[in-house]
Amino acid sequence: MNRSGSNDDKRASGRQGGKFRKKSYSRGNAPVKNQGSVQPGNPNLIRLNKYVANSGICSRREADIYISAGNITVNGTPVTEMGYKVKLEDEVRFEGRLLNPIKREYVLLNKPKGLSTSGRTQQGKRTALGLVSKASRAELKPVGKLGKDASGLILYTNDGEMIKRLSRPKNGLRKIFHIELDKPFRSADLKKVQEGLTVDEKVVKVQDVSFVDNAPKTQIGMEIYSSRTNIVQRIFDTLGYEIVKIDRVVYAGLTKKDLPRGHWRYLTEQELANLKMIN
Repeated sequence: MNRSGSNDDKRASGRQGGKFRKKSYSRGNAPVKNQGSVQPGNPNLIRLNKYVANSGICSRREADIYISAGNITVNGTPVTEMGYKVKLEDEVRFEGRLLNPIKREYVLLNKPKGLSTSGRTQQGKRTALGLVSKASRAELKPVGKLGKDASGLILYTNDGEMIKRLSRPKNGLRKIFHIELDKPFRSADLKKVQEGLTVDEKVVKVQDVSFVDNAPKTQIGMEIYSSRTNIVQRIFDTLGYEIVKIDRVVYAGLTKKDLPRGHWRYLTEQELANLKMIN
């Protein structure tokens, strides 16, 4: 029997109209990076260089150098053997620092309106967390909050240290919102926001607020660094406006460029480096 034809059929099945079909990576279907943290047949063992690399301190190649130099200890004993395997419950340290082998993931989602940022899908209702559930095998959590009725950028990660640091930064995070109101925004109210509006007995400093070019006066752009809860909503409540739509288009230097609504992507190395510089 000629088996080569079956391979041709398989290749042909991946075509449509003479072209290969492009897989959709939206709504949680993006490819998952193979973490390869556990050896097949040895569910409790992992190569030491992979363990060290997964902790985030260096690459696997650099880990080999540290291992050969005796900088890595396992349960208090220096290990210099290449290919050495450890158990996940072993205590592994680099120059005295305790390492965590769970790879840190950073996922940026362009959240649709109507989805809560946390909580698993229940009773047929989708959540934003459900959209990124396939992005990592680790448990991801949102950085900060984005209201259910809001859309736009939200960051998910399993890096607890980064979540804590970005949730309460010293100088706030740069955020830009595109806002649609229930009625035209009065120029006098625009000036109040620009000069500093008092909300709950505290002045809110807004870096920039303006009408959106070539759009009705109901549409506003706002740049703000404040970390106060629901502060944008509260600004317009104070002035007697209702927010019809609110979209976070910039968050901590991250943008929606090439990221359609409902889709997610991993952060680039440069984006991650920029976030790590925020105190």
